[in-house]
Order: sequence, then structure tokens, then C-alpha cells
Amino acid sequence: MILPRYGERSLCEVTPSLLAAMGVPGFDNVLGVERAVAACLLVVDGLGWELLNAHAQDAPFLSGQAVGKEPVTAGFPSTTATSVASFGTGMTSGQHGIVGYSFAAPDLLYALPWRVDGVDARERLVPEEIQPLPTLFERAETETTIAAPMLQRGSGLTRSALRGGTFEPVFALGDLTAKILANKGFCYAYHGDLDTVGHVYGPGSKAWRWQLNHVDQLVEAVVAALPKGALLAVTADHGMVLMTSTVDFDTESALQQGVRLIGGEPRARHVYTEPGAAEDVLKAWQGVLRDKAWVVGKEQAIDEGWFGPVSDHVRPRIGDVIAAAQGEIGVVRTSKEKFESGFTGVHGSLTPAEMRVPFLTFVGG
Repeated sequence: MILPRYGERSLCEVTPSLLAAMGVPGFDNVLGVERAVAACLLVVDGLGWELLNAHAQDAPFLSGQAVGKEPVTAGFPSTTATSVASFGTGMTSGQHGIVGYSFAAPDLLYALPWRVDGVDARERLVPEEIQPLPTLFERAETETTIAAPMLQRGSGLTRSALRGGTFEPVFALGDLTAKILANKGFCYAYHGDLDTVGHVYGPGSKAWRWQLNHVDQLVEAVVAALPKGALLAVTADHGMVLMTSTVDFDTESALQQGVRLIGGEPRARHVYTEPGAAEDVLKAWQGVLRDKAWVVGKEQAIDEGWFGPVSDHVRPRIGDVIAAAQGEIGVVRTSKEKFESGFTGVHGSLTPAEMRVPFLTFVGG
């Protein structure tokens, strides 16, 4: 188990450190980033530290730059929605409240599409109310840009976690490169294809390795063209592992008893119980999953720092029982979550492969 290094070397410290390196007042440079006149944070979805090292031949530039460097950790769960919220707010999941891929708010909200029961929930669960803390982009006294796919423009997650920046839609790798190099202030740039290919074919597959090579060439080209004093930081929201075996909640009756609602994703489940059933549910899940997952009660997970400091309004969003997978297993829902249950590559748990991600910086000139 790798617990998040909140306050020291986690995703929560990334954006504040970059803003501080630019001299923007009000932020701490915890990560010791080199001074820069402008900075761009490139988030490569799914680029785990262990995956990068294991496939160094497919990413010679990035892997070469990673030699002698130290990774940072994702928060918990190690999943996109949670990590993006930490990039945007500088807060832990226990503070910003985006505590998973899906969570009780109080209806089960799927945070990436911002949907409840398959229906757009932006009016029902207003993003600015679900995550009311000021974002770093609202606080920063500098020009900020969000360079991401058009699909993310105005999305619930963008509104909740990244509001305050000027959204610049990205349509291709060349477009992403141009927008990064045109940045004069702070830029948050996102590339999601490595994660997509990993979900479909698995990390380490031929398709995934070719995509990693494309990302490597992208970064090398950007670094070569960086204006003097401009900084590029490359990191990720999580790593990824293969899912070679599953336990199906929708067919495993022992897991269903006393359960009111189940959130999260295959590698990190929030289990919301009926009143008075938490202890029985905890024992049942521990009995079924045994050494295949870390299964703990809400208070233990909070006390051990999985979610960092937890605000009062966030506490009800955390499951009464938390199941974080080990090995290559996942707790799926083949009837309720058909799409996610079919993934080959997955993430969300506390294993090193999911939690450790690169943090590499480059300054032009």
C-alpha cells in the first residue's frame, strides 16, 4: 500500500508549486520548482511512474529525464476526477469532495460525465455547489488557460475543479503543442489518449506502447521549442494496472446484503450501507475479498489518511466501507456498469503502479 504524500509530494502540491515558481503571490513552492516566467502543466492521463520505467524503450526522452528523479503520488482514489480536482484546487479529496469516479452526493453522481442514472445532472447537482472551494485559477493573479478536448468545455468536472481559467479547446496533438508553446501565463493542458488505449487494450499492449511513444515525441518537441524562461511540467493523474480477474457485485449475494448504494470503480469501491449494517457489511466484504483487497471502514480510512483532511460536508460522500483492490482484481458491476466492467486496464487503488506518477520539469533556454 502506498498512501498519498499529502502536503509533501502529492498532486495537491503540483499546481501551487508551479504558480509559486512563476512568482504568483499566495502560493508555496513545496516541490522546489525552478523559477520560470510562464508555466504549463501537461497532464498525461494514465502515465504511471512504474509503467514509464518498465517501457523506457518506448519513451526514451521521458524515461531518460526521469533517471534520478522522484515521483509524486496521486491522492485516493487514484482516478481522474479526483486528481483533476486536486490539480485545480490544491486540495485533498477529503477537502474538495470529488471522492471518486462515482460517489453519493447524495444521489450516485458519476463525476466524469456528471450524470445520475445516465442523465445530465449539472442542474440537479450544480458543480459549483458540489465543489464550492475557490479554485487555484480563480485565486491566481495571472492569466490562466485550460487546454483540453472540446468535450470537457463546460463539463461538470471542469466547472467544479478548473473554473477561472480561459478554456481553449484542443482538437489534435499538433493543436495541443501549439497551445502549450503559446502560453504566456499559466496553462493546464490535458492529454487523455494514453489512458483510453490503456483501458481498452491494457497498459503494455502494442497500441498502448505506440501511444506512449507519441506522447514521448510530443514532450520532446515541446521542450525543444520552449521559449527562454518558460517551463513545462509533465505529470499524470494516476498509473494503471491490468484487470485479469473480477468479483461481480451484481451476482455476488454476499456482497449485496445490507448495501444501500455502491460507488467508486472496480479498483476503489465506496460501499454505502443501510442504517446499522456497516459492521456486517465490512465483515462480509472482507470475507469475500480476503487478501484481494484492503477492505476497511470509513473511520479507519479517514484516520489513516487515505483522503487527507476530511471536511464535514465531504464525510457523507465517503463510503461506510472502502474496498481498495490489490493484485490484478476488480469489483465490477456487469449489469449496472457494463462499460467499465469490460476494461482491461484499470486504476483507483493504493498500489505503487496506480499511485506513483512522474513529475518532470523543463525550462526553455
